[in-house]
Amino acid sequence: MKKLVLVLFIVFFHIVGFSQSTKPTDYLSKEFHKSRRDVIRSKMPENSIAVIFANPIRNRANDVDYIFHQDPNFYYLTGYREPNAILLLFSENQTDEFGVDYNEILYVQKRDQRAEMWNGKRLGVEGAISELGFSKAMNADDFINSTINFKKFEAVFIEKFNDDYRNLTGVDIFDLVKTFKVKSGYDPSLFLSRMKEYIYSNIAETPVESSANVIRIIDRLASRSSEIKNDDLLNTYKSATTADLKKEIKQKIIIALQPKTNINIDFLSSTLATMREVKTSEELRLLTKAIRISAVGQVEVMKAMKPHMSETELQGIHEFVYKKYGAEYEGYPSIVGAGNNGCILHYIENNKSKIDNELVLMDLGAEYRGYTADVTRTIPANGKFSTAQKEIYDLVYEAQEAGIANYIIGTSMATPNLAARKIINEGLFSLGIISSIDEKHNYFPHGTSHHIGLDVHDPGNYRNFEENMIVTMEPGIYIPEGSNCDKKYWGIGIRIEDDILVTKNGPINLSAEAPRTTEEIELMMAKKSVLDEFILPNLDN
Repeated sequence: MKKLVLVLFIVFFHIVGFSQSTKPTDYLSKEFHKSRRDVIRSKMPENSIAVIFANPIRNRANDVDYIFHQDPNFYYLTGYREPNAILLLFSENQTDEFGVDYNEILYVQKRDQRAEMWNGKRLGVEGAISELGFSKAMNADDFINSTINFKKFEAVFIEKFNDDYRNLTGVDIFDLVKTFKVKSGYDPSLFLSRMKEYIYSNIAETPVESSANVIRIIDRLASRSSEIKNDDLLNTYKSATTADLKKEIKQKIIIALQPKTNINIDFLSSTLATMREVKTSEELRLLTKAIRISAVGQVEVMKAMKPHMSETELQGIHEFVYKKYGAEYEGYPSIVGAGNNGCILHYIENNKSKIDNELVLMDLGAEYRGYTADVTRTIPANGKFSTAQKEIYDLVYEAQEAGIANYIIGTSMATPNLAARKIINEGLFSLGIISSIDEKHNYFPHGTSHHIGLDVHDPGNYRNFEENMIVTMEPGIYIPEGSNCDKKYWGIGIRIEDDILVTKNGPINLSAEAPRTTEEIELMMAKKSVLDEFILPNLDN
């Protein structure tokens, strides 16, 4: 009997050890997450607390939920990939009832044998301590019953609530947020909206003599927002006929800008945006892999694409490559638009059943260990660019090259967009698509540059380029059917998007493995694909 128990013991731990050894080992380290918390804490004023919530579970249909995806800021600070959790960071050490000092607490969802049988193992308090490196972790239930006095702190930092969660069974994010609101005295009416705060701040900082400039801003935003249109202070400021009256209203607006609560909804978002702009070496490793996976996906589709294929099939090839490399998800809904569908910026239906001989715009990015790429290529389904397609493509490529050249430390992040826009406007004029280089048009309706990272549109302050930023460069030209130009250009939608690393030695295109020039693309599309012989049974017979 003892021998049998010993054998079973050895087999059990062999199985456990094997299953653990096959899990990914290249996630961000617990030291990384701790370093991020330390940075936040160093920027917090005395006697303050930061409160960060995990993402809610979101419903897909009936009793089926979407795959849970952690809030990027919460993951950035904790490494915790489960729902129903809350992180507290304190500016100074606190002391518990046992006389032990701590400066952070991670509350996690409780271990539950039945729940784990259905939905997978939970980390629990022990895992949060051993695997995530927290010295103090507790169950989420403990937060509900805690006696933390949020009103004693000079500042309580939170991110703005979106309130897009349901009240599920057990202690969930709904309960955690509700409890916090009660304990802290949270009152949404005490906060100005971002738009109103922006306008009020403009008035506070602008001399009365220059009030006409602010009034133009008010009028512009009032045309889009009833909140601004119906604001009594703003309307009184606009209608004031004397400088003295304007000064009087301005003083009331300055008072309205003063905090009416110790809860602050701006500090965390702003501070984390600044931190996440510049990537650490650990982040660069993961993000570079996500980008290279995405570039390889583009290469394989170039080789596999045939005119009889559908948009959905092309999407599947991209995403198969992602999974083959171990990427957990797509960083955003995949965009595969053939012909006129490529002129729809965020076209995600991908349901055209036959791409024929049209151009196909493919904007996709793999998410690897939380970090997402953003790579776009536009290629001809039949492997050869027509003359009109090549004219537009080469113009977009020239604009992209000009933009990338400006990814230099210290350069304004607006510069690449201006450089690309100048080339595109001059090119469209030269081709007769617009009547002058200054003509207002919608053929290039978006900017060229955004941060990537834990979000495909990573937060940032968008001032100047800094070392170890990774920023997209994505000019595009979209000429939908019916446009006021030569019909030969109708239905041409072209975007070229690459992920650029800013370094001391100049920009590095991390997605360069995917061909960009028309010549390189045509050469790649002429190569044999491993999928050429992958033929499935016909299910329609």
